[in-house]
Amino acid sequence: MEELDKPHEECGVFGVYSQENRNVAHTVYYGLYSLQHRGQESAGIAVAYADRIIYYKGMGLVSEVFACGNIDKLPEGDIAIGHVRYSTTGASQLLNAQPVVFTGKCGKMALAHNGNLTNTKQLREKAIADNAVFQTSVDSEVMAVLINSLSDGDILKGVKRACPYFKGSYALVIMTADKLIAVRDPFGIRPLCIGSKDGDVIVASETCALDAVGANFLRDVKPGEIVVIDNSGISSSFMDRVPKKSRMCIFEYVYFARPDSVLDGKSVYEARKEAGRLLAKHYPADADIVSGIPDSANVAARGYAEESGIPFVEALAKNRYVGRTFIQPDQRQRENSLNLKMNALRANVRGKRIVIIDDSIVRGTTMRKIVKMLRDAGASEVHIRICSPIIKHPCHLGIDIQTYSQLIGAYKNEKQICESLDADSINYLTIDLLVNTCKGANVDFCLGCFNGEYPFTLDGYEADKLKLE
Repeated sequence: MEELDKPHEECGVFGVYSQENRNVAHTVYYGLYSLQHRGQESAGIAVAYADRIIYYKGMGLVSEVFACGNIDKLPEGDIAIGHVRYSTTGASQLLNAQPVVFTGKCGKMALAHNGNLTNTKQLREKAIADNAVFQTSVDSEVMAVLINSLSDGDILKGVKRACPYFKGSYALVIMTADKLIAVRDPFGIRPLCIGSKDGDVIVASETCALDAVGANFLRDVKPGEIVVIDNSGISSSFMDRVPKKSRMCIFEYVYFARPDSVLDGKSVYEARKEAGRLLAKHYPADADIVSGIPDSANVAARGYAEESGIPFVEALAKNRYVGRTFIQPDQRQRENSLNLKMNALRANVRGKRIVIIDDSIVRGTTMRKIVKMLRDAGASEVHIRICSPIIKHPCHLGIDIQTYSQLIGAYKNEKQICESLDADSINYLTIDLLVNTCKGANVDFCLGCFNGEYPFTLDGYEADKLKLE
């Protein structure tokens, strides 16, 4: 059985610019630790040291990669960046771990990228024709090569010239010997924010990483913005022709981000709780208890319970020592992780009619197994409520949903999905209701996986049409 009931997000990035030479690698370590939910496949940190960039990266969790004194192998410095990864582009191997460290016209530079380019193949082929040599299969190296080739020795010039060629989603942190640069794509598809602590400037994928290192939130990087941090302070410029409407990935609020983060002015926790409230208001169920799939749906489940008056009771016990199972890149690893991840609390569910809340369903295999688990534990009815619309279309903008054959919602309606999962009922939030949960955010949203309307056409991408069995 495959565990693909969640979208897979790609990465988390973190950077720090310090006013003094110190152990900035430790700051990045704690920042990455707080972003571990965004990628559990590999981790890496690069530090600017004199005129060099020293880095260390490896496969596994942040705590595993930098165990056994590996974090202490990194020198003191005043600039550092880090990255945690789940691969959507490039194979799962150490060679493709980030940051990408590069020597070129600007001297030493390092780049960490969250997102996914849709025109990587074309850019790579053009660069190879121009005699570029690639060491990895990731789009991040393509970005670094293009920035360098267009820089004329000026990193900011290289970034400004290269960005118009990048099609897709990207939140970047780039480091040279004397600068830290933060870049967010023109649609703002992936989040990126800036904070400060004791004169240090910090850039991170989410505000929870700022909190982890004791930094104060300053602001979000705006769509199409290029922020430069150096000994002159913080300066900002914008790409040419930034769209009037941004297209933040709404799944950041649904699932990817940590609930204690605030993205573009909107609390993730409040958005998820409102999703639960709206599910209860528009899709009530005659039930005895409400429970969430731990841990991502617990906030919404509590919102459902408060709105409906049905008590919130834990129906599933989670093994806290098993990470997010979707993040395991190998299918057998995903399956084994799911078997270890959770179990039904028989005393809580026996004889009960249950409303089970989840944030999303991709293939449906995991939810089917959970329904069976609850029935085997004695649940008399299982009603499913989902905090997002049916996922009907692939996404190539940083979510690992590459084909229609991965999506139960591409070929089945609610009634058919309900039958497939052996549930007593199932309801999803509508697109309008989901957008309403994010009211107050200072961005517009990409809803392509729900309605097929992406920020731009995905030229060159062919999604299969194989019907699900």
